Amino acid sequence: MAEPARARPKPTPETQHFWDGTRAGELRLQRCDTCAHAYFPPRPFCPGCGSRKVSIFKASGKATLYSYVIHHRPVPGFTPPYAIAVVELEEGPRMMTNIVGCPQTPEALELDMKLEVSFEKLDDATTLPLFRPARD
Repeated sequence: MAEPARARPKPTPETQHFWDGTRAGELRLQRCDTCAHAYFPPRPFCPGCGSRKVSIFKASGKATLYSYVIHHRPVPGFTPPYAIAVVELEEGPRMMTNIVGCPQTPEALELDMKLEVSFEKLDDATTLPLFRPARD
């Protein structure tokens, strides 16, 4: 019997640009044209001022580790232990993701550590943005 697959996101018209970006190897965010607030998750209006004048831009892909938990229970598509993390993007927004490319231990996952985006292609339709320790 095949092992259950990892859950897949379901793009909506409001999030399609983000998922198109991940497939292209880009982390795309939105910025308000009125107040210059960069934000995530995608939505058709600024969460800061409510303006509907927003633009999409390519983010740097740089982040710092803001918070995390190490999950030890098996879940379809994941091999425990694995980090469920919140990263703070260089542009300001925070996003939930997984940390890859290092041991999944408290000793290796230091708060405020420098990270960079890494893309994992699940299939032709879905590529996920994950983060790994920066190679600086």
